[in-house]
Amino acid sequence: MKKKPFVMLIVLLLAAAMLAACGDDKDEKKDEAETETPQIETGTLEFYANGEDFVRQGFVSKDGWNLSFDQLYITLTDIKAYQTDPPYDAESGGELQANVTVGIEGTHTVDLAAGDADADPILIGTAADAPVGHYNALSWRMVQAPEGEAAGYTLLLIGTAEKDGESIAFTIKLENEYEYVCGEYVGDERKGFVEADATADAEMTFHFDHIFGDADTPPDDSLNTGALGFDPLAALAEDGVLDVDMAGLETALSADDYQMLVDILPTLGHVGEGHCHEVQTG
Repeated sequence: MKKKPFVMLIVLLLAAAMLAACGDDKDEKKDEAETETPQIETGTLEFYANGEDFVRQGFVSKDGWNLSFDQLYITLTDIKAYQTDPPYDAESGGELQANVTVGIEGTHTVDLAAGDADADPILIGTAADAPVGHYNALSWRMVQAPEGEAAGYTLLLIGTAEKDGESIAFTIKLENEYEYVCGEYVGDERKGFVEADATADAEMTFHFDHIFGDADTPPDDSLNTGALGFDPLAALAEDGVLDVDMAGLETALSADDYQMLVDILPTLGHVGEGHCHEVQTG
């Protein structure tokens, strides 16, 4: 009978030890909870492609052709936005120093001429749950469309050119592929600022006046002196129709004009008026 107090003592000691262990476990879990990384605030980033008023409204080339576009297809992929530090310098090129990267999947063929003259830029896709901050760099690839009317081409320009009573229905098919890495959007307003539970936008801008020039710009401006214009293309039309691809242009244009076009094409991609570092990839 004398053993019972001893047994009870052992039981009480074991119970105390178990309670202490439970307390330690709770303290550890509390400490872990307190040291967990705070939840990152996010918003939404929308990606747009913009051919500007030149495509939506038409314009006059440097050599006097009134150009209007029925369709202008472009195909884009590997579209990404970045928060970089230091800011990316497109003039120097090199590697992006990105702290945050978001993007949209897939290959996207869009018609930059879609809509009326005052239509908004084309929404390509949306990155939900984008960490808050300033997305001050953008990259994408311009590739051949895998299917559809533009299949096999990076750019398909369909429209009409008119001058001095002459009208040419043109279809210009361009196959060259390019990769663009760009810094911050430059324009009337800054873009890419994602705030918590809000929507911001990033824009890929394409300057087609680089190919044709612009009659509203002085003739000696670098835009016009470096542009092909439409005269060399009009000379290739037969019975008011021009239907040509890069191989046909290489054969039919003068060597200088063809090289000018080859040099112009990679300069189409911008972020507003901001420049990009471009590389031909195909």
